[in-house]
Amino acid sequence: MQECYYRPPELSSNSLNGMVQHAYCPARYTRYFTRMPDAVPESSIDTRPQASDELPDPLPGLERAVAERPDDAKALVALANHYWLIGAGPEVVGDLASRAIASDADNRAAWHLWALAESNPRERMARWQQVSRRFPLDELAKANLADNAASLAGAEHDYEAVDLAIETYEDLLSRAEHPDQRSALDKAIKTLKGWKF
Repeated sequence: MQECYYRPPELSSNSLNGMVQHAYCPARYTRYFTRMPDAVPESSIDTRPQASDELPDPLPGLERAVAERPDDAKALVALANHYWLIGAGPEVVGDLASRAIASDADNRAAWHLWALAESNPRERMARWQQVSRRFPLDELAKANLADNAASLAGAEHDYEAVDLAIETYEDLLSRAEHPDQRSALDKAIKTLKGWKF
């Protein structure tokens, strides 16, 4: 469900995160998968990325920024986000996110990364609850809370988690303006209300 609440990279409050997201966007490579005219033999098509398509690795610059400014929440979040995207592991991401929160308790991106980095499903749900309470208008946090509660409910047959998921989806539905969001939320609520363990 949370995919309905992600902002496009160009709307990101952190332009560096937007650039990093763009660097991993598969849409940049769609030209390699478009159908060529039948007159062009497939063996003659060079599908390797060209030098102009390659982007510099932002990791050294992000690590340098954190080394130079170890208490800069934005630098910590940018590095944690990049580590998350490259699969560096929840421990390093969680540590950077916690440091960012300690430096700037109002940095929502740090709170999101902190919640994402928790590997235990029940504790991750509790973290999303905490983020949602801290930022009551943060719809992405609420969507993550509901999704994690629904996932936990299904895995552990937990009716309290089902109730939390339904309550959170209903809250999102009460404010949803886009038809796709409303439809997805309505479907999720109906499905959860029909669950029997």
